[in-house]
Amino acid sequence: MPELPEVETVRRGLEQKLNNFIIKKVEICRDSTVAFPTNKQEFINGLRNSLIYKWDRRGKYLIAKLKEVQNDNSQFPLKNSQNNGFLVVHLRMTGYFKFLENSTQPCKHTRIRFFDKNNNELRYIDVRSFGKIWWIKEELSPNKIIKGLGSLGPEPFSREFDADYLKKVISKRTKSIKAVLLDQTIVAGIGNIYADESLYSAGISPFREARTIKKNELINLKESIVDVLKKSIGSGGTTFSDFRNLEGEHGNFGLKTNVYRRTGKECLKCRNLIEKKKIAGRSTHWCPNCQK
Repeated sequence: MPELPEVETVRRGLEQKLNNFIIKKVEICRDSTVAFPTNKQEFINGLRNSLIYKWDRRGKYLIAKLKEVQNDNSQFPLKNSQNNGFLVVHLRMTGYFKFLENSTQPCKHTRIRFFDKNNNELRYIDVRSFGKIWWIKEELSPNKIIKGLGSLGPEPFSREFDADYLKKVISKRTKSIKAVLLDQTIVAGIGNIYADESLYSAGISPFREARTIKKNELINLKESIVDVLKKSIGSGGTTFSDFRNLEGEHGNFGLKTNVYRRTGKECLKCRNLIEKKKIAGRSTHWCPNCQK
């Protein structure tokens, strides 16, 4: 599943590519991809004449702010527009966007197509069809409509996410620190890959009970999480999934992992062999010598 760096890479690509993209036509190729509203025609009608003017990210969710534009011939359409709610996307396992300046016949995994007046197309493709898209009109709250969005913990780059916060939320938790990092209500956006990489960087065993992690270790862990995520964002994400950027290309962070998918290979620090074991149903990679 795309994690924070992959979703942030997509957000930046969408923001750069969709400059003044006004939705004129919407084609739904798979009904189940539309999570809200339940009436698909309402989804289509609601998005028509919508200018996608700003892309945000919250955890693994993409959030586009919309403006309703009736006269798109204006040089500055924002001056003649009003808010039209939000387009919210969760890519899940295999979802990704592709921008086409000259629209072509859609592949069999195309789920939703958005067109502007020049027939430029923003295409949402999803092989396994787990991804979801919502249109939340202006008077409704995305956090209330989308349960997972409303329950997210702080962003790893936010001021709220520090060692004091971590100490507070894990002080009584008997779960492993790896399981805690995967909990989106505690910290938003971290998935399997970056939990493994962050714990390795901090020298903390993924199997330790969260409540046993000391304050100085939590300081190192917080810094490791931020550092690993920043490096991955700079690399465009990871190759260890079906993630694609807006040009349909893989990320390349996967070439630089220290433990993830390196089972049986030598640790880059101590030459001990990297091991793998499941925690909370997720494959976990670690160095038994470097992580205590």
